Amino acid sequence: MKLFVVCFLFAVASASDVVELTDSDFETRIGEFSTALVEFFAPWCGHCKRLAPEYEKAATQLRDSEITLVKVDCIANTEVCSKFGVSGYPTLKIFRGGENDADYNGPREADGIVKHMRKQVEPASLLLTSENYEKFLAREEAVVVGYFADAEDSDAKAFQTLTSSLRDDYVFGHTYDSDIIEKAGLQGVVLHRPLRLKSKFEEQTVSMTGKVTQSAVKSFLKENFHGLCGVMTQGNVGDFEKPVVTAFYNVDYVKNPKGTNYWRNRVMKVGKDLADEYRFAIANTADFSQLLADVGMSGSSETPVVVVRDADDRKYVMDEEFNMDTFKAFLAKYKNGDIKPKIKSEPVPDQDGPVTVVVGENFDEIVMDESKDVLIEFYAPWCGHCKSLAPKWDELGEKMKENEDLVIAKIDATANDSPAQFAVSGFPTIYWAPKDNKKNPTKYNGGREVSDFISFLEKNSSTKLKKTEL
Repeated sequence: MKLFVVCFLFAVASASDVVELTDSDFETRIGEFSTALVEFFAPWCGHCKRLAPEYEKAATQLRDSEITLVKVDCIANTEVCSKFGVSGYPTLKIFRGGENDADYNGPREADGIVKHMRKQVEPASLLLTSENYEKFLAREEAVVVGYFADAEDSDAKAFQTLTSSLRDDYVFGHTYDSDIIEKAGLQGVVLHRPLRLKSKFEEQTVSMTGKVTQSAVKSFLKENFHGLCGVMTQGNVGDFEKPVVTAFYNVDYVKNPKGTNYWRNRVMKVGKDLADEYRFAIANTADFSQLLADVGMSGSSETPVVVVRDADDRKYVMDEEFNMDTFKAFLAKYKNGDIKPKIKSEPVPDQDGPVTVVVGENFDEIVMDESKDVLIEFYAPWCGHCKSLAPKWDELGEKMKENEDLVIAKIDATANDSPAQFAVSGFPTIYWAPKDNKKNPTKYNGGREVSDFISFLEKNSSTKLKKTEL
């Protein structure tokens, strides 16, 4: 009996709401799910390991919905992963009725996954009536409402069309109810900021002017959606144009809305005069603990920790305790170039191998050197593909060592910062940074054999190559 109880409890504890499919059953079973999010993963992948608990939590939250979360181990199931063009991990795709409908480019944390996927099964724009209008405006996030007198109006038709393509990024509603329109005193496309973010420093609603087109609405929302000081999360961090000034503290609109807005209003009071120069945001320290650790801040301060991130994703930290005067002074010093960035970096190494080792501190010195062409691999220590590439990369370094103006390099992307133009979404990622184009490096997408790299270098190097025979 005791053994039965132990086994039962273990089964309950280990049960998963994520459906795991394989080469043998993917084709027959994926059609069982009306809407499915499928994660193609590798067991050794660090990004996959970090996603796993969030994916499980999201699956549990969606358990009683029409959305199913699925996973496929691509190391054990190469056939299905090859069919859907999986080349990096994790790759996430949305399936409807058994067919691959779209790539998933949404958040990677549980609440964001749930919110993003629920949008996939909701109408692109909700019809608003007297019964649901106020509830719709009371949502936690900003909403976009189309106020139209008639469904046959050309702007109303255009609005319905564009909401389908923008549904992943915004929440839309529309109404033709004359009583709602008259009471609201609004027409056309209107952005309603969340009631919880109400502030004397900006209007609660913003109306778009001009003809309703997709490009016009996208531009309007990009400019106004987060307002003077938005709430930054892991899911929307990419929305904020740089330079962005972020105040990190215990942002909590559920347990402490008054305290949260206390600090936000102080950021806005300073930011209202600098809105043409910077974007401003607040964020919860717990959501960005890794970023704060990377710049040497714990996020445990009772006052906000302020970080500016520039166009190259360099991070500048305000060391002084936050108040109105120190905040203004910090922004003035940043503008004048009087603050050095905080760079996440391993110690600068001695160079004693065929491949130049790059870290955060010497990245500019080596990779951004305009007298040298650079082919650099961004790797992760745990990455299986990176381990397979390592001996080939060393061989390439040996063969190219006689070329003084060519550098074969590598950097541990998990332990070191690099400029924003070297974006890394999977491992290994390889970039070509020639002498004359360091600001716009090219991502290498060719073969992974030494001969493939040499062919690429022969075609793209600034000078004729010398090859050392091994």
